[in-house]
Amino acid sequence: MKNITRRDFVTRSVATCVAAALPRRIIQAAPYSRVRGANDDIRVAVVGFRSHGKSHINSFRQLPGVRVVALCDADRDVLDWGVRVSKARNEKVDAYVDVRKLLEDKNIDVVSTATPNHWHSLVTVWACQAGKDVCVEKPVSHNIFEGRKMVEAARKYKRVVQAGTESRANVALQEAVRYIQQGSLGKILLAYGFCHKRRKSMGKVNGPQPIPKSVDYNLWTGPATLMPLMRKNLHYDWHWVWATGCGEVGNNGPHQLDICRWILGQPKLPPRVMSIGGRFGYDDDGETPNTHIAVLGYEPAPIIYQARGLPTETGDSAMDVFRAVSSTGAPIRSGRESPSPNTGVVIQCEHGYFEQGTLAAYDNDGKLIREFTGESSMATNVSHDANFIQAVRSRKIGELNAEILEGHLSTALSHMANISHRLGKRTSRDRVKEVIAGNRELSDAFERFEEHLRANGVSLMEAPATLGPLLKMDPDKERFVGSFAAEANMLVARNYREPFVVPENV
Repeated sequence: MKNITRRDFVTRSVATCVAAALPRRIIQAAPYSRVRGANDDIRVAVVGFRSHGKSHINSFRQLPGVRVVALCDADRDVLDWGVRVSKARNEKVDAYVDVRKLLEDKNIDVVSTATPNHWHSLVTVWACQAGKDVCVEKPVSHNIFEGRKMVEAARKYKRVVQAGTESRANVALQEAVRYIQQGSLGKILLAYGFCHKRRKSMGKVNGPQPIPKSVDYNLWTGPATLMPLMRKNLHYDWHWVWATGCGEVGNNGPHQLDICRWILGQPKLPPRVMSIGGRFGYDDDGETPNTHIAVLGYEPAPIIYQARGLPTETGDSAMDVFRAVSSTGAPIRSGRESPSPNTGVVIQCEHGYFEQGTLAAYDNDGKLIREFTGESSMATNVSHDANFIQAVRSRKIGELNAEILEGHLSTALSHMANISHRLGKRTSRDRVKEVIAGNRELSDAFERFEEHLRANGVSLMEAPATLGPLLKMDPDKERFVGSFAAEANMLVARNYREPFVVPENV
């Protein structure tokens, strides 16, 4: 990626903003039919399973009529572990280091992938071209362009592609969404999403680090620029560098942002975005913010998202609860002070609010109105992966709770927030307060942001936050317009490394 040209930051009011082709033999594989295994089983390959991919394996193993038949990982140690576990279960699996070789296998119906973020789109596009259905972990993409290409590939090759935003499978939450959308709490005013999850320093190095001998680093790097390893840990800490990760707003944000967008009923990207954030509390090789507020300017009800990676205060293991105020000024709290993450959604409406953590609606004074259990629904709880397999069998993408278009849009919200941050500059706390003064909810969120940092020994007077510019988006074209558009659109996609190219024409 080219260096971004920095412009002098222009203060703007935020009052209204609250292929490389696969080998030819794969592309020409019959895209509309699948070769079935014995007893009409669905045969699944899992790609990338050092961490969350293990849950993909375990979940599919528990579904009737589904077999995990292949594993793929660029780390040979991880791959060998998976093969040993399968063998101990008397399950035969084929092992691949290179996903391109796996996709040549006509005995695979479904690809389920939990690779690092920078591989999600390419695995999905290639799998669609190879005639395979896909389950892809969140965030579904590394940038906005990639997400749209995934949708296009799914449509062109008539594939069933599911995003890893499993909250949509919860029938109690489905009940709550219907309740809110039918106006039972009055007009929706604002959606909050939050993730307070402890992230310790990833450390600092003074030169290139050795690549683990078990890793094919060329394949691991894939679409990203091949560079020396400049962090202590190859694995997991890729989340906190831009070349491979999307920070906390991209890591966990798609879960909460998806619920917010779902409840708001928004089928496109918002017309505006801005952010306030920074990497506070330690000096390390991480690039992404660990403390972040993003405003996604949907109309008439915006989303305010916040991420915190530091604890309640220095030396404490507990994480902050989420706090806000209702439209009448009554306090809203979500979560509990413990070392466990506090993540969730709060929806403010005219006559009360919904809190995801308790799956309940409250009036503006905090009095319980209704709890949601899903018992009033005709639907039954079906797991996220079971829902996917049902759609694979029926070939009806409308049956998916979390179809790839929904995954793309919700993930793109996190990308928009990150783009504003990356184009921002450090700004004094007084100037930040002046810029956001016209928005009560955002000003309140920033006060809590500062209070949280102060409790962790961080002064915004000495370590200013980065104030991102207010960016305008064309929701139909999924491109930025207006001020800073040229710089922002450079981050809508990336420069790819042959042959690991997400193609313009899928």
